Amino acid sequence: MDKNIVGNRYVLAVNDLEAAVEYYESKLGLRTVSQYPGWAFLARESFFVMLGECQDERSAREIGNHSYFAYVDVIDANSLYEEYKSKNVEFIKTVTDELWGMREFGVKTLDGHRIMFGESLEK
Repeated sequence: MDKNIVGNRYVLAVNDLEAAVEYYESKLGLRTVSQYPGWAFLARESFFVMLGECQDERSAREIGNHSYFAYVDVIDANSLYEEYKSKNVEFIKTVTDELWGMREFGVKTLDGHRIMFGESLEK
């Protein structure tokens, strides 16, 4: 089996880099790994996001339903959901057990990007 793919990183355009970094740190629990003019790289465990400031572009919030960018596998969806709920994160979906064998929930970021978090129900 081919073993060339070792991870992934998400690259997102944001209108206000400073506000987006604050959101990802304070709401989603990521930490800034490095920052350069117009860019911030953040991570939480193996979830890695690269934010690029694009002040004059339409935000993902304006795109609506097509603003999903990630499905993040987690070990305990309930506890992460409760953590985000305590931080007043905007949800697009509450914790739900799905027919496809995942317990999942979704959030919407400051810029409107949508992230799904899912825990496998097959243990």
